[in-house]
Amino acid sequence: MKTTEAKIKNIQRIEIVVFTFVWMAVYAIPYLIQQSENKLFWDRILFEWTGITAFLVVFLVNILVLVPRFLFPKKYFLYVVLAVTVTIVISSASVSFKFYLNELKPVEMPRMEIGPGMPPMELGDKMPMPQGYRAPDGPKKPSLLMQHVNSLIISFLVLVASIAFKMISKWLSEESLRKDVEKEQLKTELALLRHQVSPHFFMNTLNNIHALIDINTETAKDAVLRLSTLMRYLLYETTLGHSSLKKELEFIESYISLMKLRFTNKVTVTCVIPTLVPDIQIPAMLFVSFIENAFKHGVSYRQQSYIDFTIIIANEQITCFIRNSKHNDLQKTEKKYSGIGMQNVKKSLDLLFADKYQLDVIETTTDFEVKLIIPYNK
Repeated sequence: MKTTEAKIKNIQRIEIVVFTFVWMAVYAIPYLIQQSENKLFWDRILFEWTGITAFLVVFLVNILVLVPRFLFPKKYFLYVVLAVTVTIVISSASVSFKFYLNELKPVEMPRMEIGPGMPPMELGDKMPMPQGYRAPDGPKKPSLLMQHVNSLIISFLVLVASIAFKMISKWLSEESLRKDVEKEQLKTELALLRHQVSPHFFMNTLNNIHALIDINTETAKDAVLRLSTLMRYLLYETTLGHSSLKKELEFIESYISLMKLRFTNKVTVTCVIPTLVPDIQIPAMLFVSFIENAFKHGVSYRQQSYIDFTIIIANEQITCFIRNSKHNDLQKTEKKYSGIGMQNVKKSLDLLFADKYQLDVIETTTDFEVKLIIPYNK
């Protein structure tokens, strides 16, 4: 869970950085526009910043208070009432403040030339205008009502933008949490699978070894070594969730060899594994569920049966073929694919390899075949 909390904190940090840069860009717009001939009109810049600050307040109040406390808990009516109220109050206060801040200033009189050799004279504010002088017509500003309407429109757009930002951030956090939960669930399922291999399998194998001691001592010794290989792998090599491909294949060979001790000559088991195995890591117990189900569903003590297991390593891919026979008597009692289930197998593969794997299942009335292709990196 520490990794999940760290991911959520990273998303929150990214959110803060994005907000900061966006609003810095918004505040920079008046600075870039209100300048002419290398001169900055700071009174106009501060005037525009007053309105932008009001929009920033709406943005912060919404994402820090209203959205997490009312929108996300699905208190929609209360959220709409509060959001509209806050937006109208802040927007109206901003427009009123700007209106009184921007009161009309007296028109400045032009400088007058008194005569040759005399310095120009500036007329004071209280002096009458020269005859025929007319103040230049400035740009007509919208009425106070239109200023309120314009400010409200922009404020509501900022409100919607803040909701979108917060929803995206929440979605990223929940997606990260969901993936971590699914990975933890996968680890649990694989751990259950490892324990699932142990109890009955080990008891039956020990009984078979006990019977072999008096019949074939060498075979019994080999079985003991293979059983120790399995136990060592299950106890030590799978704790991290991954293992080397070589050890995984050694485990499979030992598992198949010990399973063969339980069956008569009516069951043909073949295992084809390459002699040269690259030093790569793969998820632990990746193929065991398929092999376990092949033995469970593909073997009949009364009919001829077969199980074929083949591994091909080429072009940075591992291809696993598992074929086994099907029998009508087994189909009646075991219709469902056992182990951790085909759906869970696909789900596990999705989490482990996303869309980079291929799983094909071919089933007929007499045969069952699984083909799995996974990528690997050296």
